[in-house]
Amino acid sequence: MTLTRRQLLGSAVAAAAALGPWPAVARQLFESIFMFIPAGPGGGWDGTGRAIEQAARAAGLVGSFQFENVGGAGGMVGLPRFVNQRRGQANALMVGGSVMVGAGITNKSPINITNVLPVARLTEEAGVVVVPASSDVKTWKDLEAKLKANPGAVPVGGGSAGGTDHIALGLILKALGRNPREASYVAFAGGGPANAAILGGQVGAGISGYSEFAEQIKAGRMRALATTGEKRVEGTDIPTLKELGLDVVATNWRGVFAPPGITDAQLKALIDLMTAVHATPQWQEILKQRAWADAFLTGEAFAAALKRDIAATEGVLKDLGLA
Repeated sequence: MTLTRRQLLGSAVAAAAALGPWPAVARQLFESIFMFIPAGPGGGWDGTGRAIEQAARAAGLVGSFQFENVGGAGGMVGLPRFVNQRRGQANALMVGGSVMVGAGITNKSPINITNVLPVARLTEEAGVVVVPASSDVKTWKDLEAKLKANPGAVPVGGGSAGGTDHIALGLILKALGRNPREASYVAFAGGGPANAAILGGQVGAGISGYSEFAEQIKAGRMRALATTGEKRVEGTDIPTLKELGLDVVATNWRGVFAPPGITDAQLKALIDLMTAVHATPQWQEILKQRAWADAFLTGEAFAAALKRDIAATEGVLKDLGLA
């Protein structure tokens, strides 16, 4: 097969889309990327970072990736490290999302998501409420009855305090006529520890993004009771809370950010990279496999959406007594 000069010199996006099976043809945009994950291995942010690596390397857009995981407090332990150690580093990216917005407010962190530069919002995901397969809770109505009777007697595991999972539980209790402050919420630094705690019976139920529990649900080790999106997660028959009579919707977005101190041109290069990654067939396949909704937004549009989300989250957390 003969490639024209135009094909060879075309953009990385066009090359990746047209020539997916031959990734070497795509123009390499970065020799290496440092990917910072402000959470432990095995969770949603870690999975997002690894998915970016998978798509970018398969399409020939990036030569190599280096990862660092620093978990704790919804990203508030790792975030200052990224801001301080990677300032001005033009090939560094940090995965973050709505959990980090809530955690920054809840922890009153002096360094929060406003201290990094929005590059791209990538995905949006509904949460799922689960119990271990061995639980005597068989349906959502069983769990609802327990939460109505005594919320404090039902420990619910999820992501960091003040994050999307915690907010979802607060909204559920409020919809059930209980005070959200009565919740017995057990925060974990990542999806891995949360999975272990639920399977080990250390908590009575769990809430997290669907992809974090999907493997355990499919294997029959966890029982999915309800999801927190506007509609059912594609490819599943798990009812939404709205279908089950509760007016509760809570979704979790994820994206990537750059460190402070880089130039506008350097920020644009990172935005161009994520735009190219998003256009690859590899990334589109990952979205489908993991039931991630495509919520792609970059640059100023992402920054504006983030500003709105911060204001809305602060209002919800105050309303729920979490801030």
